[in-house]
Amino acid sequence: MSIKDIKPDVIHDVTGTYCPVPIVEMSGKIKEMEIGQILELIADDPGSLEDVPAWCKSTGHEFLGYYEENGEFHFFVKKLKD
Repeated sequence: MSIKDIKPDVIHDVTGTYCPVPIVEMSGKIKEMEIGQILELIADDPGSLEDVPAWCKSTGHEFLGYYEENGEFHFFVKKLKD
């Protein structure tokens, strides 16, 4: 299965924003979701390539991966806890 085949439960677009906004937005969106749901975060800040996996590691959520398309990064994060 390709990363592009993941079906997210929630899609959140933060393009046009820069650190720390994508992480702050992602954190807020994850809090609204149920355990086991998948968030697709769409960002165009290159800093997100390091920030999103680091945030997942520090908060205990699962970073499923990402792909880049037309200058946008599509990150997939699975909520593992409240």
